[in-house]
Amino acid sequence: MSKNQNPQLTEMEKDAISSEIRALVSSLDAPTSPIGDWKIVKIYEARLKGDPDPYDYETLSAERQEVRDRINELQAQLEQSND
Repeated sequence: MSKNQNPQLTEMEKDAISSEIRALVSSLDAPTSPIGDWKIVKIYEARLKGDPDPYDYETLSAERQEVRDRINELQAQLEQSND
């Protein structure tokens, strides 16, 4: 019989995780965020016009991926706690 590797989270811990997830999602969506979707759109628009990228796509993409990875990690914690 294996031990439960994922102890149950308290409601406060779940709320804190949910809050962090919302903040991270917002950082991807917000028009004022330095890693927001709007920068991806600006890069896309520039490429369609044949202009140089207004932002460093590789850096932006890596930063956004770090945020998505953290979101996935937090969501997994919540799911495991509910098992």
